Amino acid sequence: MPREPLLEVCDLRIGLRSGRDILHGVSFDIPTATIAGLSGNSGCGKTTLALALLKLLPAARYSVGGEIRLRGRDLPGLDERAMEAVRGAQIAMIFQDPLLALNPVLRIRRQITEILRVHRTAGDPGELLALAGIRSPERILAAYPHELSGGERQRVTIAQALACGPALIVADEPFTSLDAPGVVELSSLFRRLRDRLGTSFLLIGHHAGTLAATADHVLVLRDGTLAMGEVHAR
Repeated sequence: MPREPLLEVCDLRIGLRSGRDILHGVSFDIPTATIAGLSGNSGCGKTTLALALLKLLPAARYSVGGEIRLRGRDLPGLDERAMEAVRGAQIAMIFQDPLLALNPVLRIRRQITEILRVHRTAGDPGELLALAGIRSPERILAAYPHELSGGERQRVTIAQALACGPALIVADEPFTSLDAPGVVELSSLFRRLRDRLGTSFLLIGHHAGTLAATADHVLVLRDGTLAMGEVHAR
């Protein structure tokens, strides 16, 4: 039996106001408790698409058309105040560079606690780190971002994304800086989180083969649209 659609994207069109089209006619669904992959070459619009899902593209520079619905709710139609309540709580994003995503002058405990406070969500920062695969949460919580390894910083950003229990997490290039064992470990983590929490993921990357080892299906973006016939299912 098909799973209920969680995210529905229909005829998504994104362009620069200077006149260049980036995406045109992109349509896809992500069901509940599903890992989807989005593959494509550099510059094809993958990250732009991800930012559009969270309404993070500056309106002064980008024009966005089409439909983006999360559990039937029209995201482009929300004003910024309403969208702020959606980000983190219903849809969250893991950015490509964890060092840039984290505040360099705050300890990790404070950074996770602030997310919980803003969304008025109860949670334990140590438990969130453990859920993200950190084996020594207390050491990480007391550290600043520069005191952590790249892999530890990535797990912190995953914990932040999980903090408010969003239905969908978008991860931009999560496998890029990892060696082969790291890819396997992170793939296993995403699958465990899907199975344990029922969270859906959209994983973005360059290599369809790497994504296919993790995702239930992989979409291929080419020349601003989804390449027909190039959907890889695990």
